[in-house]
Amino acid sequence: MQQQIKDILQRSIDVKAQIVNNAALLQTIEAVTEQLVIAFRNGNKVLFCGNGGSAADAQHLSAEFSGRFYTDRNPLPSEALHCNTSYITAVANDYGYDVVYSRMVKGIGKPGDVLIGLSTSGNSANITNALQTAKEIGMITVGFTGEGGGKMKDICNYLINIPSTDTPRIQESHITVGHIICQLVEESMF
Repeated sequence: MQQQIKDILQRSIDVKAQIVNNAALLQTIEAVTEQLVIAFRNGNKVLFCGNGGSAADAQHLSAEFSGRFYTDRNPLPSEALHCNTSYITAVANDYGYDVVYSRMVKGIGKPGDVLIGLSTSGNSANITNALQTAKEIGMITVGFTGEGGGKMKDICNYLINIPSTDTPRIQESHITVGHIICQLVEESMF
């Protein structure tokens, strides 16, 4: 069993090593960081959405902005869109699950706000619909996804496509990259 543990850890390390050696992806991470700083400085907000483990990651990363990361500082306006269960269940029941995030984006999104959608496949309809709606509003769209990018690659202003097709390795890297962005945004802002 210890060898299996080592093998799993090594696969996670290997994906992160690919990120370290991917100049284009590193440039995208830097550009996303810069866009978030601009949005926050301009009084805009950052919204997150995801499903399942990606919803948990969305909520986690949003809390790093609205709470704090390393620095005791003022909160930054950020929210994960799935946290209102009454809203999610009502809209899913009345309109369908594919629009639970796009309706919220349409209701509270403003030009200059940022929407970060997390989907390991890049094909989750409720995420792609939200990103499309955000784009129509004039929001900046960021996708966290896996290797191929799925449908999200054509909708997002910035695509952070982790070089893997293995869902757990993708999600681990989403949190790692998300933490890097949170740290760099916090350092730039404060």
